[in-house]
Amino acid sequence: MATTILPAEKDPMGAAISDYFNHHRADRLRVFSSQFEEDEIPVKELFRSFQTMPVLERTALQIATGKILDVGAGSGCHALALQEMGKEVCAIDISPLSNEVMKQRGVKDSRLINLFDETFTETFDTILMLMNGSGIIGTLDNMPVFFQRMKRILRPEGYILMDSSDLRYLFEEEDGSMLIDLAGDYYGEVDFQMQYKDIKGDTFDWLYIDFQTLSLYASEYGFKAELIKEGKHYDYLAKLSLA
Repeated sequence: MATTILPAEKDPMGAAISDYFNHHRADRLRVFSSQFEEDEIPVKELFRSFQTMPVLERTALQIATGKILDVGAGSGCHALALQEMGKEVCAIDISPLSNEVMKQRGVKDSRLINLFDETFTETFDTILMLMNGSGIIGTLDNMPVFFQRMKRILRPEGYILMDSSDLRYLFEEEDGSMLIDLAGDYYGEVDFQMQYKDIKGDTFDWLYIDFQTLSLYASEYGFKAELIKEGKHYDYLAKLSLA
């Protein structure tokens, strides 16, 4: 799996986060995919407070204990909420612009590093992967690498808190039947590309995974998956611990 850091000219989300923090406004953060119509991410939501976070995120932050790793921390909203609770958190992101904003917002331990960088060897009690946190795994083919990495940085009694969504609803017919090509790629494997002003990022893989499939992969690689909470729209929060 890639262990790169994003250069500024390929970092639309970081540019949007930086603009919003420095100027209190941002242009459209556009999202493209070969599977879906063009969409956009409301940049203001990347700066949400604990009170305005979805229930799955609030639940994860309340459950998180010990030394916590916030993966793909963005503007630092989760890390700041954890600090306000008096919890110890290390926030990581591959965007230099986002990392700088985190520092300026008061995140005590923010680092510019990729989760899959082998030089990152610290261990944690809780690993937080929120805002469709399964996405950074990319594809099901990357599951072995992901779980091997988790075993290296997770403490023996620790656990991963990850949210994701089951995209099955996108393929439902009116009669309730499913229109899924079982011979094709897994239906939760999506490609995305973002653009902010004239900054266009590279296309990247993003994984939405249903809980049953996540459980099967977890058990194959020595983890136990527990469904903590379900959201209102096919989304859920899972807890993954070493079996």
